[in-house]
Amino acid sequence: MESAVWLSLLLDDEDTFKILIATDIHLGYMEKDAIRGNDTYNTLEEILKCAQTNQVDFILLGGDLFHENKPSRRCLHTGITMLRKYCMGDSPILFNILSDQAINFNTSKFPWVNYQDENLNISIPVFSIHGNHDDPTGAEGLCALDLLGSCGLVNHFGHSQSVEKIQISPILMQKGSTKLALYGLGSIPDERLYRMFVNNQVTMLRPKEDQDEWFNLFTIHQNRSKHGPTNYIPEQFLDDFIDLVVWGHEHECLIAPTRNEQQLFYVTQPGSSVATSLSPGEAAKKHIGLLRVKGRKMNLQKIPLQTVRQFFIQDLVLADYQDLFTPDTPQVTKKVEDFCYAKVIEMIEEAERERLGCDLTPEKPLIRLRVDYSGGFEPFNVSRFSQKFVDRVANPKDIIHFVRRREQKEDIKGLTQTKYTGLRVEDLVKQYFEAAEQKVQLSLLTEQGMGKAIQEFVDKDEKDAIEELVSYQLEKTQRHLQARGVTTEQDIDAEILRFRNSKKNTTEEDEEIREAINRAKAHRLERGDNLQGLDMSDELADVAMDSDEDPAPVAPPTRGRGRGRGRGSRGRGRGELS
Repeated sequence: MESAVWLSLLLDDEDTFKILIATDIHLGYMEKDAIRGNDTYNTLEEILKCAQTNQVDFILLGGDLFHENKPSRRCLHTGITMLRKYCMGDSPILFNILSDQAINFNTSKFPWVNYQDENLNISIPVFSIHGNHDDPTGAEGLCALDLLGSCGLVNHFGHSQSVEKIQISPILMQKGSTKLALYGLGSIPDERLYRMFVNNQVTMLRPKEDQDEWFNLFTIHQNRSKHGPTNYIPEQFLDDFIDLVVWGHEHECLIAPTRNEQQLFYVTQPGSSVATSLSPGEAAKKHIGLLRVKGRKMNLQKIPLQTVRQFFIQDLVLADYQDLFTPDTPQVTKKVEDFCYAKVIEMIEEAERERLGCDLTPEKPLIRLRVDYSGGFEPFNVSRFSQKFVDRVANPKDIIHFVRRREQKEDIKGLTQTKYTGLRVEDLVKQYFEAAEQKVQLSLLTEQGMGKAIQEFVDKDEKDAIEELVSYQLEKTQRHLQARGVTTEQDIDAEILRFRNSKKNTTEEDEEIREAINRAKAHRLERGDNLQGLDMSDELADVAMDSDEDPAPVAPPTRGRGRGRGRGSRGRGRGELS
C-alpha cells in the first residue's frame, strides 16, 4: 500500500473498524513456577487494557488463549475475572452483524453475538477461534472457549465439526460504510487439513451481493512453516479474495503484514505473547496489533508488550575459540565454564540495560546459552553452574544447553541416525517405521494412528489411548477377516496388510483414531481419575513445551437478538452465503 493511504487511515471515524489482534496467549503457562507463574496473566491484562484504552470495536484472538486443554481452576477464574473487568460495560457497540448468527456460532447454546444478548452489557466483544492447545475434545466436542462462551464473555467461532469437508461461513459486519467479512478456522491436524485442501473439500462462502465491497479477514491456527511434506498449510491454499490473514500457532512475532505475491493478500503473524520454548524464534520482541479497516483499505499498528519477560539467546561454538582453549588445554573444562559464565553475565547486563525505565517488565530475564561442544570438548556440571544465577535469571536450571553436531553414520542395526528437529511425535513414529526393518513394521495400526495415540498420551495424559487404539483395530481386523472367510496364515497376513493400507490417509482412519481416543477418555472418567489427570497433565505440559528445538453509515445496533440472513447458493471452492 502507498504510504499516503496508510496515513489517511490513522484518523478514526464512524466508518473505521478498530480491531485489536493477538494470538497464542497461552494463559496458564508455567503458572506453578515461583518466578514465572504470573507472566501470562499479567500480559493478558495488558492486552485487555490496551483494547480498552484504544476503544477498539472488538478483540480478535487467533487461538491458544489457554495453554492447557483442561485449564486449572485458577487459570479459568483469572481469565473470566479479567474478561469481565475489561470487556463488560456500558460503552456502545458501533457495528452491526448482518450474517446468520445461528450459522456463525453453530456450536453454542446461545447462537448470537454476546453484545446482542439482552441479559449482558458488553463493551468490547471478543471473537476467538480455538488453537491446538485449547481444542474441542470429548464426545461433546467442547473446549475452554465454550465455557467462556456460555458465560457470555467470548464469541467462539470457526469450529468445524465435519472431518469430510469444511464450509467456512463469515461473520458479516458493517460499521458506517465499511463492510467486514470475518472468517475463522480453528485448529485442525495439519495433515488432515492439507489433504482436505488438496481434495477441494474446504469452501469459503462469500456474500452473494456486492462481493467487491467487503474487506475479507481470515483467522487461522496452523503450521505456517514447513515441518514435513503435509505437516503445514501453504499460503497458496487460501483463497485469493482474502485481504488479510491473521496467522496463529507460529510463535515468532512477524506482525508487520507481508504480501503473498501469488495470492495477492497480506499475512500478519502476531506470534505468542509469552515464550513457551527457549528457542530463537521466541526471542523476538513480542507485539500485538491494532488493525484499522476502512472500506477496502487497512492499517496495522504494532504495539509492543511491556509485561513480557525478556529473553536472550546466544549460540556458542567452542571450536571457534581455539586461541583461548582446545580440547588438549590443561583444565580446559574449567576454562570453558568460566568463558560461558562471562557470556551469561554479558546477556544479563544487556537485559538490565534494556529494562531501564520499563517498570512493567519483570526483573529476572530468561537466558539461554546453547553451547556446541563438538570436536572433543566435554560438558561441565550444569547444576553447579546454575547455582551462580539463582537470584539473577528466571530459568536458572536450564541456562546452558549443550549441543553437538552429529555426522550421519550407521548404527549396529544398519539404520541411519537422524537429527529430529522441529518434528512432532507423529513424525518421529512415522520416520522410525519407515526406516525400521520389515520385521518391526506395524501390522494392524497405521503410523498416523499410532503417532496420534502417543501424542494424546504425552500431551493430554490419556493413559489408555494406545491400548484402546490397539484393541479397537484388533476388533475391526478380526471382524474383517471373518467376513472375508480368510483362514490360512499366509492369506491372513496378506489380507491384514491390505486392510491396513486401504485406510491410510482416509476419513475412516481419522474416525477410528477419534473413536479410540474417546473410548480412552470414557474409561478414565468411569474410573473417576479425571481430577488426578488434571494435575498430571499440567506438569507434563510444562515439561513438554519447554523445548529447545527451533521449530513463517448504519444506525448503532440495539442489544436485541436480531440476526440478519444473507441469500445465495453454494459453490465449489468459493461458495456463496446461503
